[in-house]
Parts: sequence; structure tokens; C-alpha cells
Amino acid sequence: QVKWQGKKYEVEVDTTQPGEMFKMQLYSLTGVEPDRQKILVKGGQLKDDTDMASLGLKEGQLLMMMGTAGELPKAPSQPVKFMEDMTENEVAQALSIPAGLSNLGNTCYMNATLQCLKAVPELKQALDLHAGGIGQSDPRKNLAASMRQLYDQLSESSEGVPPMVFLQFLRQVFPKFGAQDRQHGGFMQQDAEECWNELLTTLDHALKKEEGGNTSVIEQYMSGTMVTTLSTDEAPEEAASVRDQMFRKLDCIIDKSVNYVSQGIGKGLEQVIEKRSESLGRNADYKAVSRIARLPEYLTVAFNRFSWKASESVEAKIVKSVKFPLDLDVTEFCTAELQAQMRPARQRVRDLDDRIAMERKLKAKTKRPQEPSSSSSPSAA
Repeated sequence: QVKWQGKKYEVEVDTTQPGEMFKMQLYSLTGVEPDRQKILVKGGQLKDDTDMASLGLKEGQLLMMMGTAGELPKAPSQPVKFMEDMTENEVAQALSIPAGLSNLGNTCYMNATLQCLKAVPELKQALDLHAGGIGQSDPRKNLAASMRQLYDQLSESSEGVPPMVFLQFLRQVFPKFGAQDRQHGGFMQQDAEECWNELLTTLDHALKKEEGGNTSVIEQYMSGTMVTTLSTDEAPEEAASVRDQMFRKLDCIIDKSVNYVSQGIGKGLEQVIEKRSESLGRNADYKAVSRIARLPEYLTVAFNRFSWKASESVEAKIVKSVKFPLDLDVTEFCTAELQAQMRPARQRVRDLDDRIAMERKLKAKTKRPQEPSSSSSPSAA
């Protein structure tokens, strides 16, 4: 029995589990979080790693617990508004239903890119602060301003929004996105990754901060640093060259051997290239090994699904299935220095995952109905 704030709780103790599990049981009964619990047992205070079997607990033994439960939920600051009293736009916002973008004729590549970028809140804030209005002398800033206006429309609407103004400025800045399909008519299909790269470059220029240097939201949140080492086995005496460069995406190279995204990323970071060797006086095969020295807040991974088919002189799409996890761990692709910096945080994440798993296991165990004892007689039941 555990006494807390004048109440007694009967707890079934599993002596094969550590003290942490016992605290979890009390947490489910009292609402006092384990790190706030102070349980007095023989020899002092119960710790998370205490061996419960070593305490010699007896049936009905009384233990004292001190600690306060977490703060009770507060009443909502605003009165509850029912769905039947809301407008269509208010319902869409309450249910977090994102508005779509209308396809204006083979513009799915642009719509997908815009929806992806809309998921970065820091970009929206930068557009609100630095984009300005439409009608500026720099067409790239007009493109950023039209993007801000479009995102405002999406946040206020529950229906499809036609991105006509943005499309006009996109084709003004990048005429290739306005190319016509002479064979089938209309506009040609375009590549989403190419649109993504061009937009990031444009936004990086248009949203440069005037105060505190020339850092933009793209450089701060969506760009990282890559360290690439070049070496050749054909000239072992030649010193390896190392260079740092900025990157905005990782390429997932897809071939027959790639089944998972991590495999494709690994192929993209370790490649063999041909370049001239000054020590050999000729071209040689160099192994280029790249590792991430700084990770961006938002990491872009591009699936390279197109390859050049020389026999037919066309670009062929690779339709092979490549699996990817909901949580992508790129530690193996980072430099040793960055791995060391991330190690404490990774350990905290592991500890949190273990704790959540233990809580779920405990809840499942407490919800499981207890079976009657085999020694119970029908009359006693």
C-alpha cells in the first residue's frame, strides 16, 4: 500500500522490474510524474534503478510517497465555437484542411513545389517581412512577392486557388517553364526538382537580410555544408584534396541495387569521377567522398528518377519502388565532428523513446482484465 496526501493506493508490485516501473504505476494512479515522486523505503529513497526484489516488500506493507501532481488543465481562454456556427473558411482552418492549387495546364511540378515550401514557417515569415509589393524593378523580388500573396490566399481559402499571378512571374524570370509542346499543344511538362532549385536560388537573392549580414532564410534554414575529399588510387603519393561547399539537397541515386532511400543517398555521396591528375599528367579516376559538416533545419532529399537512355536518345523515368522511413537518420553521412556534437541529443531521444515504450507497456498491462484465480470456487466467484 502507498500513502499519498491522505489516500492509500493498493499497488501490485512486480519485483522483477526496477524502481522506475513502480514509479510509472504510481504515476498512472496519482498523476504525480516519476521525477517528482519521493518514495521512502528501507534504506532511504527509492531510485529508478532500485532492485525491487532487494527491498523485501511484504503483503500490505505501507510506503509513504511525497510529490505534487502536474497542473490541472485550464479552461479555454476563448469560448467554444461549434462547427454549425462557423463559416466554410473557419471550418477548413479549424480542421487544418489545406487548400489546394489549381492545375493551370501541366503545372503540377510548380504546385507540388509551392506546397512543399509552404510547410516551412520561417520562409513564410521571411516573405511577410522582406518580399515587398508587386511592381519592383527586380523581377525576382516580384516573384517572391507573388509567392507571399499566394500563401495568404491559401491560408484564407478552403477551396482550390489558381496560382495565375505567380505562374506569370515564374515564366518571366525563367522562360523555360513557359516552353510550348509543339507536338501535343499546350505547355510542356517540367521537372519539380528543377523548379525547386530555381525557386530556392531566387528566394535566396530576394530575401537577403539587410541587417546583420547577407544571410537569407534559405541559407540559414535550408542550406548545409558538405565536406568532399578527392583521392585516387592511381597516384597514392598524391595528397587528397578537401573542399567545403554549400548544399541544399541530398541526391538519392536509384539503380537496381537501391531498395531504401539511405542506400541511394550513400551512392550519391560516394562517387567515382574522372579528372586530370597533375602528378600523372593525364586523366585519372578519383573517388569523391562527401560528408555533411552542417545539417540544415529542413533537409531536402531528391529522388533521381530520370536517366539518359543512349539507345533511344531520350530521358527515361525510373519507376522502381524505393522505401523511406518517417524518421530519416543521416548520422552515417555526417563528419566525425558533427556526429560527436549530435551524440548527446541522440541519446536523449533514445531515452525518451524507451520511456514512451515503457509507459505504453504499462498502460496495456493495467488495462488488461485480470483472470480469476484457479483456486477460486464457483460459489466464491
